[in-house]
Amino acid sequence: MASLSYRIVNVFTQGGDRLSGNPLCVFEDGSALDTQTMQGLALQFNLSETTFILPSARASAGVRIFTPQYEMPFAGHPTLGTAHVCRVLGRGGDALTLDMPAGIIPVHASGGNWTLQAASRGWREVEESRSRLADMLGVATTDIGERPLWVNAGREQMIIPLTSEAAVRKVVVRPELLRRLHSADGAGMAYVFARTDDRALARFFFTQGVTALEDPATGSAAANFGGWWLAMERSLPARMRISQGEHTGRPSLLRLHVDEQRRIFVSGEVIELGRGTIEL
Repeated sequence: MASLSYRIVNVFTQGGDRLSGNPLCVFEDGSALDTQTMQGLALQFNLSETTFILPSARASAGVRIFTPQYEMPFAGHPTLGTAHVCRVLGRGGDALTLDMPAGIIPVHASGGNWTLQAASRGWREVEESRSRLADMLGVATTDIGERPLWVNAGREQMIIPLTSEAAVRKVVVRPELLRRLHSADGAGMAYVFARTDDRALARFFFTQGVTALEDPATGSAAANFGGWWLAMERSLPARMRISQGEHTGRPSLLRLHVDEQRRIFVSGEVIELGRGTIEL
């Protein structure tokens, strides 16, 4: 029987609130585990993601990320949370790299605040009409703002600007319509936001089985927001404070920075809640 050590952290916490942000389970050493066991452990913990730290010959550590149903090539809050644990374990200091299926992700920290650099891989037009998107979100067609786009800064997602925070708050997703969206990896996902100067209110929805779930804090979508900014040829540099999680009871704060060199950075606070072991 093997004893596996894990840590529970919250990522993109708000104002030091230990029970805000998006929870993550990080297994300190997944080198002896096969894919089936990793997937089973992710289902056992049933958080939005669970990660496993692995050896890597080309980075500070290798990382695999699992939802309760499938493996992901990249995700924002698992990247920052796992980097935090790697530093605690001596797998790197305030600057390290994580080897993921999506590539090598540079990460750096200032205290408990962590920043990842996303890889902007492009964008494509949305084929669905504005009226169809509005039906999917349960809003009026006039609530759809600027140009919706599919954006890939690590994982492709649909980015849908809305005209106001009120429109963001009234979204009620119809899962049967969300499932009809097809990202590059076949998943149905939508990120909606409304921006006011350097602030944005955002929500992220994804399908699970026959239902649609809402994520409290989505770093990959914040990175795709940066990719949308680049696709729209907006002025640079740009900084944004993104509030998310209001409707999930997990208020979260994400910071987006797109610099003059068109690099995308996503930052947030990480707090460790506890640690333990599981016997297999």
